[in-house]
Amino acid sequence: MPESFALCPRCKSPVLSHRVCPNCGYYKDREAIDVLGKLEKRERKEKEKEIAQTEKQQKKQKPVTMEELSKK
Repeated sequence: MPESFALCPRCKSPVLSHRVCPNCGYYKDREAIDVLGKLEKRERKEKEKEIAQTEKQQKKQKPVTMEELSKK
């Protein structure tokens, strides 16, 4: 049976459907695993920066309104 991948809604990394995201540790908008807890201090800071960047990019992507669609 082929595995189906989806994109994590939080960090946009590929993840198996109905599984916790191994990158950010979230499942259905809830933190299921503390991904940063097992990392060393340097690794934790890098991971926090990476997560902050992806969240910042998500905020920039606003939904398109009907007016914007009609202009295109």
